[in-house]
Amino acid sequence: MAIPAPPGAREATGPAGRPVPELDAALVGRWHQDGGELVALLTLVRERLGGIGAFRPAPGAAPTVLVTDPDAVRHVLAHHPDRYVKRSHRARVLVGDGVLSATGEAWQNQRRLLQSQFTGRGMRRYEGRIAAAARVTGARWQAYARTGEVFDLGEEMRRFALDTIWRALTGHPLDPVTERELASVAGVVAALPSLPADQVAAQEAVAADIARIDAVAERAVRTARDGGAGPDGPGLLHVLVEASASRPAYTDRLIRDELVTLLVAGHETTATTLTWLYLLLDRHPEAREHALAAGPEGSAERQQAVQALVHETLRLYPSAWILPRHAAAADTLAGHPIPAGTDLLVCPYLTHRDPGLWPEPAHFDPTRFTTPGRRPGHPGAYLPFGIGPRACLGLQFALRETTALLEQLLPGPVPRFRSRPERTAYGLTVRPDGPTPAVLDGSAEWPTAPMR
Repeated sequence: MAIPAPPGAREATGPAGRPVPELDAALVGRWHQDGGELVALLTLVRERLGGIGAFRPAPGAAPTVLVTDPDAVRHVLAHHPDRYVKRSHRARVLVGDGVLSATGEAWQNQRRLLQSQFTGRGMRRYEGRIAAAARVTGARWQAYARTGEVFDLGEEMRRFALDTIWRALTGHPLDPVTERELASVAGVVAALPSLPADQVAAQEAVAADIARIDAVAERAVRTARDGGAGPDGPGLLHVLVEASASRPAYTDRLIRDELVTLLVAGHETTATTLTWLYLLLDRHPEAREHALAAGPEGSAERQQAVQALVHETLRLYPSAWILPRHAAAADTLAGHPIPAGTDLLVCPYLTHRDPGLWPEPAHFDPTRFTTPGRRPGHPGAYLPFGIGPRACLGLQFALRETTALLEQLLPGPVPRFRSRPERTAYGLTVRPDGPTPAVLDGSAEWPTAPMR
């Protein structure tokens, strides 16, 4: 016998078992009338139905299942990725067949090639490049502090993250011309939620930006093919070019797609996380003071406290805030039948804000990640980069670069925001929707020169 649905819900149909509770169509209709964002509808589903609930995005449409319960999250992403698959990725218009959007055997081969570059010995290759990009940013901030110049903090974080990934990819520091041309990446990413569903129409809408990105990628690939390593030595792009000698799948087009994928994934999420972190510190200055007081410069204690700032920011604003999946075969999820062909949305953003897992979930409290027993022990309760075989490849890279920059900047003058974004944009990432003008207090001293 099926368990009765909670108030405000009906039950999605399916094979024998406990049907997934489904949000009442009237509530979905009201959401449509109000012009609400997807996150508002998903929040309503979670609040009314719990960790597994369904809704019909339009009258007559098949139910879409929202998954936020940590056990169910693990089931879908980690335990049965063969049953719950990615189909098309909304960023395909930008990244093509790169590892972010690839599926099946192609994805497995691409992932295998890149995996070693972001773990262990592969990561050590990038330490000096990350540190160099952090020093350059530190020097700019010293100048801002001296002159009192107003700068956009979000753009500064984007500039740092783009410099870091460009050095990792090519061995070259980011030059002004490339930086200007790659501004098109941010333009396309911001446009993704509003692009037409038709792939051809979507490509036409961002054709000019894509052309500029392609020109940068073509030059970089040509330089790598000619053996042009940068001052830091060969980069990850050279690994892709060398792979083409023995792997026919690695055409110039696929190398371009992987390059752009790594550019997008390697700087967009990091820049957004750092921007959120500074906006949060502006409201919670005691968190900065706590991190700096945790230990002397360079100590493990301070590094742990700085990393806790990053983790708590990622809890509130995870890099992968929503993860669409498609049921390739019928399955049972936490006792609920999931027919083949069902669309699911795993939502780390809502899992991270579940008061049953995270007490006072809206409160910024980095000590959750330094105090034993404060963080939920369930592995499905915290997944800012996803979990399972399709978890973000660049997790360690992202954590290292954010920590390296914060170790440079946090001891120095504190940014004071002239204004703050009033809205949040839920697109490829969860980002502040607006400029972030700030100044640095020139009367504060850098405890140690960030140019070390």
